[in-house]
Amino acid sequence: MPSVIITGGTKGIGRCLVLKFASKGFDIATCSRNESELTSLKKILESDYPKIKIFVSKCDVSQKEEIINFGKMAIHELGHVDVLINNAGIFMPGSIANEEEGVFEKQINTNLASAYYLTRTLLPEMINSKSGYIFNMCSTASNTAYTNGGSYSISKFGLLGFSKVLREEMKEYNIRVSSVLPGATLTASWEGTELPSERFINPEDVANLIYNFYETPVTMNIEEIIIRPLKGDI
Repeated sequence: MPSVIITGGTKGIGRCLVLKFASKGFDIATCSRNESELTSLKKILESDYPKIKIFVSKCDVSQKEEIINFGKMAIHELGHVDVLINNAGIFMPGSIANEEEGVFEKQINTNLASAYYLTRTLLPEMINSKSGYIFNMCSTASNTAYTNGGSYSISKFGLLGFSKVLREEMKEYNIRVSSVLPGATLTASWEGTELPSERFINPEDVANLIYNFYETPVTMNIEEIIIRPLKGDI
């Protein structure tokens, strides 16, 4: 049975990814800071997809030891990993000059360091099997600077750089690496907005697209996927 590890799997794009890969018969491992949401998600998966393995774990991905431990437990539960999706992230708007103390560290640890440490934890198994696919959930903020982006943009620029380096290092092991750069997507980050839904990307569409790219031939690697709302950035 193929397996996928997805961080931040209870909301937004992450939840859509969990449901998409589960529907395709993948064993699932995911994490979140919210234990009740994890329990609810697990019940849905067990009901709808009784034949797959499901591992959920409460985890604050911004904490190094917690994300490393999640990776180790996920490998133990699933036995192997075919796909890793570093999806977990946090958006805290602000400017470099005026951000509150600690905002930089919080977003760097959540959006960048978590992907670094989880990937390092899982790479030995993937390298040994000389196969696998790693998706890093970047953002259009990874390559387009904008005001009020502050530490968020810095963290996402860093994640894109991490993906580029990882891509080069993994070539010899037949491990594919893709950077996914969505623009404004209708997730919890946009709660309360008065903008119409058609101005946003649907998170389910992003999940479907990622799965479609996973299914492309193993002889090719799609390095960057840039997705924007039809009418442009917000």
